[in-house]
Amino acid sequence: MTTEAPAGGPRRTSGATKAAILEAARERFAADGYERATIRAIARDAGIDPSMVMRYYGNKEGLFAAASEIDLGFPDPRTLPAEGLGAALVAHFFDRWEGDDVLTALLRVGVTNATGAERVRAIFSEQMVPLAAAVCPDPDDAPRRAALVSAQILGLALTRYVLRFPPAAAMSREEVVAWLAPTVQRYLTAEGA
Repeated sequence: MTTEAPAGGPRRTSGATKAAILEAARERFAADGYERATIRAIARDAGIDPSMVMRYYGNKEGLFAAASEIDLGFPDPRTLPAEGLGAALVAHFFDRWEGDDVLTALLRVGVTNATGAERVRAIFSEQMVPLAAAVCPDPDDAPRRAALVSAQILGLALTRYVLRFPPAAAMSREEVVAWLAPTVQRYLTAEGA
């Protein structure tokens, strides 16, 4: 299926149009935040009519949900040594934050907007709780452990990538892992309090 041509160019498939909309939305949400980003601006950036955005995503909230669909890509905890889970998870997040502006944009929106906060909660809950359940001594305690791990990871990301506190922003990968890994390890694998 093809859709309208972007600014007089060749017609795109619906898949290409959706991809262009999502890319424009990610960039616009990152630059402007949720409140200031508009469907009209996103459509302009994607080179399409605003009605196409509405056709595919319904409204700004639907577009934001689609644009912030993120697979955190956790390593399979069964492939990691039990005593190295904290270090592996912190290193994984460090690499993700360093290489993915969408995560930083999502965090920015999450601290300023209820829709963004709900999206961050959903992503971390849907993906962190199963990971914690796979490795913690009591799977019933996984939601609490996942919340504690998320607090550490998101706290570092907020201070390093959004607020840019000099000490947090200046730390090397090795320093970040060394400081956070023992705490994350304890949250994941220590016997319950």
